[in-house]
Amino acid sequence: MLLELARWLAHDIRGFNVFNYITLRAVLATLTALTISFVVGPVMIRKLTKYKVGQSVRDDGPQTHLIKAGTPTMGGALILVAIAVATLLWGDLSNRFVWVVLITTLGFGIIGWIDDWRKVVHRNPKGLSAGAKYFWQSLIGLGVAIYLHATATTPAETALIVPFFKHLAIPLGTVGFIVLTYLVVVGSSNAVNLTDGLDGLAIMPTVMVGSALAIFAYVAGHAYFSKYLGIPYVAGAGELMVFCAAMAGAGLGFLWFNAYPAEVFMGDVGALALGAALGVVAVIVRQEIVLFIMGGVFVVETVSVAIQVGYFRYTRRKYGEGRRIFLMAPLHHHYEQKGWKETQVVVRFWIITMMLVLVGLSTLKLR
Repeated sequence: MLLELARWLAHDIRGFNVFNYITLRAVLATLTALTISFVVGPVMIRKLTKYKVGQSVRDDGPQTHLIKAGTPTMGGALILVAIAVATLLWGDLSNRFVWVVLITTLGFGIIGWIDDWRKVVHRNPKGLSAGAKYFWQSLIGLGVAIYLHATATTPAETALIVPFFKHLAIPLGTVGFIVLTYLVVVGSSNAVNLTDGLDGLAIMPTVMVGSALAIFAYVAGHAYFSKYLGIPYVAGAGELMVFCAAMAGAGLGFLWFNAYPAEVFMGDVGALALGAALGVVAVIVRQEIVLFIMGGVFVVETVSVAIQVGYFRYTRRKYGEGRRIFLMAPLHHHYEQKGWKETQVVVRFWIITMMLVLVGLSTLKLR
């Protein structure tokens, strides 16, 4: 909105042309989202506490988590509001990618909101059923995949780009692109959700990965930089830098209240939405494999759950009793059971994510 106003004012005052620069608007989006989080956060926490929208803690989880029962949850709504407002204010609303990412993020946020609402307000421990949750996630994921394929203007926009190799793009075809996009969006959403089990554990890696994707978006949307670095040029993708910047600002603002000991949890409304946002941005800028690398913590957390569940079911069928590989899944609980303090697990996972993000960014040049 403000971009359109600045463009109109630029007819008479040339200084307003500075707002055409994506980098400036990205900085302003970060500051806007951060400010919204700081201003609205305390009010939201008081309201959630007043209406007793508190987190329920699993009985079979780490005993140290029992003191967290009753901590306000659904704080992810704060993140989504900050992202949406900052993006609408500073983003180019004529850009189709901005709307695709924003609608996808809010759509997954609605799914998470319904799930959280049923859990904490209606006291239904199951929340939204797994089948219903998966159905709506799949519907949005497939819708995004079909739309992006239908509006692609160059073959590179639907090819799988392999990092560390110059000009290596694997044509996926219609079915391959739709399946890959669906898996990335839905998979990322659930991966972040599974990681969101400790104070600050999910939000900081999301901020780091999202910030790195902002760089990829800027490069992919810049004809000269993309050619120089051997990355597919995707016209209009650079505008996603504003969205990613807003996500980083909102995430850092939320971390202020979510850092140990957390005053509020993001809940599914935040985790599902942020994961989907990372996935769809990675698809648009053609960096699905790089997302897999940078989001390694999310990937390992998800794999740990799959291994634990699969091995438990296998041994139960074979031996009559289920056995476990990890002391507890997801993986962060395993390390808690081994004696690591919650803050140690969180900070160490942050450090790992930072290193993985640097590896991902190195693919910009190492080809």
